[in-house]
Amino acid sequence: MQPTPDEARRDRAGDSQWSRPECQAWTGTLLLGTCLLYCARSSMPICTVSMSQDFGWNKKEAGIVLSSFFWGYCLTQVVGGHLGDRIGGEKVILLSASAWGSITAVTPLLAQLSSAHLAFMTFSRILMGLLQGVYFPALTSLLSQKVRDSERAFTYSTVGAGSQFGTLLTGAVGSLLLEWYGWQSVFYFSGGLTLLWVWYVYRYLLSGKDLVLALGVLAQGLPVSRHSRVPWRRLFRKPAVWAAVISQLSAACSFFVLISWLPTFFKETFPDAKGWIFNVVPWLVAIPASLFSGFLSDHLINQGYRAITVRKLMQGMGLGLSSVFALCLGHTSSFCESVVFASASIGLQTFNHSGISVNIQDLAPSCAGFLFGVANTAGALAGVVGVCLGGYLIETTGSWTCLFNLVAIISNLGLCTFLVFGQAQRVDLSSTHEDL
Repeated sequence: MQPTPDEARRDRAGDSQWSRPECQAWTGTLLLGTCLLYCARSSMPICTVSMSQDFGWNKKEAGIVLSSFFWGYCLTQVVGGHLGDRIGGEKVILLSASAWGSITAVTPLLAQLSSAHLAFMTFSRILMGLLQGVYFPALTSLLSQKVRDSERAFTYSTVGAGSQFGTLLTGAVGSLLLEWYGWQSVFYFSGGLTLLWVWYVYRYLLSGKDLVLALGVLAQGLPVSRHSRVPWRRLFRKPAVWAAVISQLSAACSFFVLISWLPTFFKETFPDAKGWIFNVVPWLVAIPASLFSGFLSDHLINQGYRAITVRKLMQGMGLGLSSVFALCLGHTSSFCESVVFASASIGLQTFNHSGISVNIQDLAPSCAGFLFGVANTAGALAGVVGVCLGGYLIETTGSWTCLFNLVAIISNLGLCTFLVFGQAQRVDLSSTHEDL
């Protein structure tokens, strides 16, 4: 009896999973890659105040530059996930990293090309968003195919902790570079490290032959067989898929708003405070929080708790409780309390790595990259609106409270949707094959 296409797909996935040494090597490498992704991404928020002083930007103009990253970021999410599902997420990640590392390193040069600083910086951020947009969908595709179900949450949360490592590294080293050598040095630092990482991955983990074959496939166009098509109609008939998309949208948008505006909030509200404190401490707290959330999630599932129960618990922490501390930020005038509240909010948001991010892999491991790309596209679009709206509200009202209220509203809308409609059963398979 011939196996069905869905059974064959599951067999191939099982055969291609990483061994434990391979998983450990790739987990460490991808952790560093995610770290450098956020080093490059957070360079602009760290430098916004200094660049605004040099170029004469007001809050609305600074908001345009900060949000323009998401204009590009939202356009390549689905493409990145689909490419990851088809040619391998590791190849997509390496190719994109070589490009956004180069763009980061030359950003200060772009600022000197003409007097139209706002236009050139906006263009560079859009381009950065386009290139980084493929990373997490390709990563989701890679881990869904290569990592065992029982280890997936911890692996994803460990790799996801790179976002906090990266922001921490830029906050600590970047603040010192900013003070000693100017904002240009921050971009040189993060871009240069990224290109070193690309060289390492190409030299030691990927064969040049595989990369050349992947480039050849991209140049010729992806062949789409009947059984490799994404069952998008089947997916989007399921309320659980819509719950995952809306929850990911909320998590991404609230995180993007905080990461974009927190440095400016601390700089303006507490002008005498040391930059390395508020740029470092929240992300220092977030690293163990991310690792703990992954360990706790896998431990509870291995103890017999239902996957969806664990995912909803993680989301309750990542969206619900984190929004409470975000609200507290708008109602304190103490620097120490603000650092504590910001640290708690950012730290708890890392529980989303073990909640909705893994839930997407629960629902559709055969096309997890595509589905994550759709969800993160929605999040990036919301991020554009959220960051711009945040700048507008701050400029119009002169108060930061409205920004944190916005974060809380967005977070709790996503949480409520996921608690009501979220599920963890696979929805990408059917008993009889459908030609979609």
